[in-house]
This record gives sequence, structure tokens and C-alpha cells, in this order.
Amino acid sequence: MFAFHPDVSSHSGSTFDERRWVIHLRQSLNEEIEEDAEVPISIFSVPKTLMAADPDSYVPQEVAIGPYHCRRPELYEMERYKLAAAKRFQKSLQSFKFGHLVEQVAKYENKIRAHYHKFLNCNGETLGWMMAVDASFLLEVLQAYAAAPDDGRKTELMKIRVSSIKSHLADISSVRISTTLDNAILRDMVKLENQIPLFVLRKILELHLSSSESAHDVLTSMLIGFCKEVSPLKLQVDFPNVTTEIGAAAHLLDVLYRLLITMPRKCEAIIEENAAGGEDEAMRQINDGGGKKVLLVDGARKMIEKMLKCRLGRFIKGILFLMPWKVMTLFVPGLKLVLQPIETSYLRRFPPAGEDKEAGTLEREKKGSRNADNNNPPLAEEIAIPSVSELHKAGVTFLPMKEEGIADIYFDDKKVVLYLPCICVDLNTAVFLRNLVAYEAGMASGPVVLTRYTELMNGIVDTDDDVRILRERGVILNRLKSDEEVTKLWNGMSRSVRLTKVPFLDKAIEDVNKYYHASWKVKMGNIMKRYVFGSWRFLTLLAAIALLILMSLQAFCSIFRLIRVG
Repeated sequence: MFAFHPDVSSHSGSTFDERRWVIHLRQSLNEEIEEDAEVPISIFSVPKTLMAADPDSYVPQEVAIGPYHCRRPELYEMERYKLAAAKRFQKSLQSFKFGHLVEQVAKYENKIRAHYHKFLNCNGETLGWMMAVDASFLLEVLQAYAAAPDDGRKTELMKIRVSSIKSHLADISSVRISTTLDNAILRDMVKLENQIPLFVLRKILELHLSSSESAHDVLTSMLIGFCKEVSPLKLQVDFPNVTTEIGAAAHLLDVLYRLLITMPRKCEAIIEENAAGGEDEAMRQINDGGGKKVLLVDGARKMIEKMLKCRLGRFIKGILFLMPWKVMTLFVPGLKLVLQPIETSYLRRFPPAGEDKEAGTLEREKKGSRNADNNNPPLAEEIAIPSVSELHKAGVTFLPMKEEGIADIYFDDKKVVLYLPCICVDLNTAVFLRNLVAYEAGMASGPVVLTRYTELMNGIVDTDDDVRILRERGVILNRLKSDEEVTKLWNGMSRSVRLTKVPFLDKAIEDVNKYYHASWKVKMGNIMKRYVFGSWRFLTLLAAIALLILMSLQAFCSIFRLIRVG
């Protein structure tokens, strides 16, 4: 890492101290050599394309945490409550003063600066005080969400005489309702530009508890309790390496992201095993009692398919399907125009052997080129998916997954069920999802799982009726006033600045689209739209043909009647 930030004044008229700059540069280089590992940037600015869509979702509205928004005057009101939290924390310190805590934090100045993408225009002492005060405030808020130990005893930190966040902040304004303010503070705590490094909180707890292990356990308990409380989706907190994941997290938003997206690798492995295990399942069935029947039926089916795909098979199908109609067109005027769209649809589905082979070769080449580089962004047809209402009319059922998360989304083509994680939509959901997506977009590499999930929900939710169906099925728990607000939430989610392929979500979307477009209801609807409702000329032609047939029938009846009378 390179975290050199010279101490400069914010005033443009200040003189540049070369000697101080050289000393600071030498110290920074020496500290770089002593660092064990490079610290990646984890707190960066929200991309402009996302910020322009809804600035309030990314800019803190009540409390500034960290250096990015600390100088905004509209947030000064909360500074005295942050200072009060620092005073209460100082009272709990018995062996040293708060100033000593600041000195210990300031020792990690370069490591702190390395987490931020922007240049921090403040000196080391200022940064140390800022981190210590903000960390004290965060610890006081987080301790209200800490899970109690299994034996009912409280940890040493729980013995600190600190009230919950509501009692601290209820008197900020006599007009505001405490619950509303709590939600605003919670939203600010998870905003991307409002983060401080998590290791600062851990170091402060180590100094207070005199044990790194106790500090890690207490902080882990706090973070899990907080994330379970605020997360709109079910969190996976019972996997074996949960403490390792939290220990590796860079900040509070990163903890929430890691707990939400914990199982993509497992899910990818399951998909690969299912794809590779298809043949094993077939062999297992063959080895069972009905193995000979399976082989016989499967062999006969493949033989028929090969016959139909060859030139002879196409010739036979052409005679059986098209020849009778071609003969009828010689005797019924206008019938050829009526049969043209049907014949076109048939030839599209069963092209000549040469054309079919060429098309298949091109399709395999395209598929091979796409699979060659799995990091390419997904194509438009791979993202597109029908709405909930359209899928519901085609026979698709939606069921919630109570315990699973995003990584377990899949489509069961046998039961015709799309399984989606249950999501609770409230006042905080949009802010949480937007900042998680922004954080995911800024990460250097890896699949953007959460972004693809929001794209999926954005695609299937178009109208209030879509939300109603998902709500009635238990996929959406609506804590807002109406289904219309949920519709606006999903339709208002910005497109991400970066998309990647996510195997298990791509497979679910592909399976849904395959079933939907193969449904006879959808096919008939497309034919009606294309050749009936979408063509007034075709309707006019049908009317003219019907009129001609009726007139011919009337003339025939009149002539037949005259002949019979005569």
C-alpha cells in the first residue's frame, strides 16, 4: 500500500514546508517497509451515475461518521451527542485517559488513510481524535444490538453503564419522533461514504478489555446482532467461518455485505455438481430394477429424433403437414395468404437440414465464445425476464425461501416454481440496497451477486399487481403503506455501473425464460399479437376472404335453387 498524505492546510495561501514534507515522506516510506500486507481501499466515493439517481440515499442526513462528511454544517447537531458518547466511554476506562486511546489510534494513521479512496486533508492528531470519537459513538449504538451469551451472563462490556440508543437520542428534537430518528441514524451508519475502518473499533475494545480475543468476540456479537436487525434479507450467520468473515471485513457495510453474500461459491459448486451429475443419475436409474426399460425407451426416443432431424424425416413431415394445405390452396382462393404465417412459423422451427446445421454451428460458436470468457458482462437477453404477472399467467408459481438467501435462488421446471428469498421492505430497505450495490460496484473484482439480484427484482416487478402476487405468496413482506411504494422502490433502483455473470442467477433466469417462451399460452399469444392484432392488413384480408366466400356461397345457392326450380 502507499498511504502518504502530507499535512497541508486547507487555506490556499499557506506556504509549503519542504523540510516537513521530506520528514513525513521518509517516515511514510519506513512504515511502508514494516507493513506485513497491503491494505486495499474499501471506503470510496459513490459512483456519479448512482449518486445522481438518489443523492439522499448515499449522503448522510443526521450523523457524520468518518472524514468524508464531518465538515458539513447541517450535521453539527449530532456532534455533541457523539462527544457525550465519548465521555461515557471515558468513564468506563479505569487505567488510562481518553487521550491515551487517541494516541494509540493515531499510531495507525497510515493504515487508516489507506482504507480511504479520497485524500484526507487533516493531520494525524485530528484523524486520531476523529476516529476515537466516532468509534465510541458506534460502539455505544452497536452494544444495543449485541446478542446475549447462551448462559445468560453479560460480557464485561455489557456491564458498562450505557443506555440504549433510543434513550440517548430521543431528546435531540422535541418535534422528531425517536423511532424516525433511529431509522435515520441506522441508515447513515451503513452508507458507503460514512464508514470508518473496523479495526479501529477492535483496537479500542482491546484496550478496554485488555484482551484481543474478548474484543473480537464482543465485536462479532455486536455486528451480527446489528446486521440481523437491519438486513432486509435473511442472513447466513450459522456457517462455520462466520467469525473469520467478520474478522476480515473492512467496515460495517462490508460486514453486512459479507453476511448477505456468503454462499455464492457453494452454490456454484452445487450447480456444477448437478450439471456433471446428470449422467450419474441416469446410470443410477439404469442400474435399478427398471434399467432395461429405461434403456429401451431412451434408445427408441433417440432413434425417432434422429430420423426426424435427417432429410428423410423433414421430407415426411413436409408431406404430412404442408402438402394437404398446398393442395387446398388450389381450390380455395385466398387461402394461401392465410397459411403463409403458419408455414413461415413451421419453417422457422424446422429449417432445412443445411440451414439447421449452419445455424447450429453458429450457435455453438457463440456459446463457446461466451463460455470462453465468463467475466464478460451478460447479454441483454440473459438479463431480460418476464414480469411476475406474465409468469403467473404462464403457470409459474412463486414461493419464498425462509432460511436461504440470494445464493439459493433457483427455478424448479418440474414443479414450475421460482424460489426467491423472502425480503422485508421498509423505510430503510432502499438505502441499504443502494449502498450495498454501490459498494459491490466499487470492489476490484468478483461477481456482483447483489447487483444481479436487484436487476432480477427490477425485471420481474413492473406493476402493483406484480408486488401483490409476491406479497400474497410471502416473497415480499411489505412494511410500507402500499404496494405502489414497493413498486416504485424496485423500479427506482438504478442500473449498476458494472455487471458480471453470476452462474446460479444466470441459470435461474435462463430456466425461467426457457419455460416461459416454450409455453403454448405464450406462443399462441405471440402469434395473435404478430399476425392478428399487430396487422390490420391481415385482418382486412381475412374479412375480404370471408366476404368473398359468403358471396360465392350465396351465388351458388341461388344458382342451385334456379336449377332445381327449372
